[in-house]
Amino acid sequence: MKMVISMAHENLNILAIVLFLGIALLLVGCVKPPITHGWGSNNSNGSNIILLEPPAKAIPLFTSCQAIKDSFTSANSGYGYSYRGGLFETVSGGLPMTSTVMTKSAGDTSASSSNSVGYSTTNVQVKGVDEADIVKTDGEYIYTVSRGKLSIINAYPADGMELVSSTDLGDVEPVEIFIGGDYVLVFGSNYEQIIMKTNNGDGESGTGEPSDSANASVVTQAAQAIAEKIMPPIYPDYSRNFAVAEIWDVSDKAHPEKVRSVDIEGNYLTSRKIGSDVFYVVNTYPQIYYEGVGSSPIIPSYREDGALTYEPIAKCGEVGYLPPVHSGAFVTIAKLSLANPEDAVVKKTVAAQGQNVYASEDYLYLAETDYNYGYPQLLSEAIGSKESMEKTIIHKFKLTDELDYLGSMSAPGRILNQFSMDEYNGNFRIATTLGQVSRGSSSSSSNIYVFNSELERIGELEDLAPGEKIYSARFMGAKGYLVTFKKVDPLFVIDLSDPEKPTVLGKLKIPGYSDYLHPIDENHIIGVGKDTVEAEEGDFAWYQGIKLAIFDVSDVEHPKEMFKTMIGDRGTDSYALRDHKAFLFDREKELLVLPITLAEIDPEKYGKYDELPANTYGDFIFQGAYVYKLNLEGGFKLRGRITHQDDDESYKKSGYYYYGGGTEVKRSLYIGDALYTISDNMVKANSLDDLEEIETVKLG
Repeated sequence: MKMVISMAHENLNILAIVLFLGIALLLVGCVKPPITHGWGSNNSNGSNIILLEPPAKAIPLFTSCQAIKDSFTSANSGYGYSYRGGLFETVSGGLPMTSTVMTKSAGDTSASSSNSVGYSTTNVQVKGVDEADIVKTDGEYIYTVSRGKLSIINAYPADGMELVSSTDLGDVEPVEIFIGGDYVLVFGSNYEQIIMKTNNGDGESGTGEPSDSANASVVTQAAQAIAEKIMPPIYPDYSRNFAVAEIWDVSDKAHPEKVRSVDIEGNYLTSRKIGSDVFYVVNTYPQIYYEGVGSSPIIPSYREDGALTYEPIAKCGEVGYLPPVHSGAFVTIAKLSLANPEDAVVKKTVAAQGQNVYASEDYLYLAETDYNYGYPQLLSEAIGSKESMEKTIIHKFKLTDELDYLGSMSAPGRILNQFSMDEYNGNFRIATTLGQVSRGSSSSSSNIYVFNSELERIGELEDLAPGEKIYSARFMGAKGYLVTFKKVDPLFVIDLSDPEKPTVLGKLKIPGYSDYLHPIDENHIIGVGKDTVEAEEGDFAWYQGIKLAIFDVSDVEHPKEMFKTMIGDRGTDSYALRDHKAFLFDREKELLVLPITLAEIDPEKYGKYDELPANTYGDFIFQGAYVYKLNLEGGFKLRGRITHQDDDESYKKSGYYYYGGGTEVKRSLYIGDALYTISDNMVKANSLDDLEEIETVKLG
């Protein structure tokens, strides 16, 4: 008996030692690596910088379709969770800066046409990197997509504006476009029911691996009659969305001709145009049929130029994965040329997921947030960190014909949108929120991380604004600006001149928050967001109408709000709060235009109340463009409003349940001395001088 007890004690001692060593190893693994210098050198003034590019890295490949299916099944079995976006996850502003450190920031949204008339361009994040939108102009014509059609309007001069053509895009639901030379590139969606012929009805062990003889043919609904003659109808069919890219020759504006089409199974995420090259990203979430149901193709389907059959975009053994594979999804990066539309499509498909994209002129950064809440809670407590539970993984690609993968980075927390990322002097900066924001809780914090060109983390600034989350971010050269919010709006000014030691220079606390920050120059920023009122019943605030503000950050330690103006009451909204491409600003013209859906509280409706609760919504009374004169001397001065509504009765009858319509102004642009507003139904031209209506064109 003594021997048994002695052996038991000895085993317990050994177990204790093993547990101690295991926890020690975990803790050591959580210690941050020493800060090191990356490729080349970086300095704070941006001059004489020599950057060496890290070599391309080989992407690990799956060995078979079964390996892909096993990986995806595990990813979706509850041990990990990744955010799944909607049908279209377009995510994604800026002005030309005079300071040398601002040369890569987007500038005034202006250009000159061949007839030397100035015109606005799409508001983008990075100068030289165009972003697709629902409307584009070349200074003479306006190109826009809505309600299944591509419309071309001869817009200049405005008093002769006319609709030149309205092309039906068939089954394609257009999302946004690029223009280049004689071509328009339309991105859209096409939902199809397809069937897949597999070996013996269930492919390679039911994985959807096509046999060579079957040639992986996926047949469209249009060709189903042909398909049924060569394969039994017992094979399962399924419906999938396809991201469609169509290139149209518009050299004859009255008769556009489709010259190229590319269909990739999945959801179009976003795109960038650099010169005449267009890079776009597609997410694919495969449908996996399990035993007893049949088989579906696991590799995304692909076709070009309206072929009757789809083919797998790659063989299973050619598909790589970017660890960790938690999403059970594919992402495809593809390249098209608007200079030579007939060029072969360059494409790379990997097991990963894209949620947000940042692109410079040379690199594309693909970010996905990994929520591994399925990990044991005890492990999280032992480590004492949430980093392993919520992190953003960023994959870096070089924008060449090879689309070389350069490696991946990881930062604790989640990002808000593309403006949470930036590249400067060879370094990559990212702003994240870690943890959840809830009433009475301070479990969240905001952070900035800096990575060198070798993708090593070299600097961090953590634990900003406990209990709040990031509502907007903007990097401008050697500085960064963050707006966090829970009850009041702190605007943080961050010094990033030493990438290894980001520091807070100053902050400003004011009511409200900004959803979007836009540079006027290196010392002044426009904020577009919501006004707020602190709630009496808890640790939070009620948002109100739209708030526009100009921040002076010339004294970095004491930023201040120079000017502000409010629009409407609770319920007032703007596309610009969620999409920077709806924001039109020109510093030289002192012009600011925003699409606004206006809600106001009618005091007579609530006559029995001495004071209305802060969560009272207004009733919708107007939708259209608000046109401001904006400068640093007088701030915001409302010049007028432009609507596409014949009258406001539809708003007055809707109360606070209005959900939009074809006359909602979504975008604005200028050509010469005319301001153009665009909705699904029409394009309207008004004089920039006095906003008098010049001409209106109804879209088909």
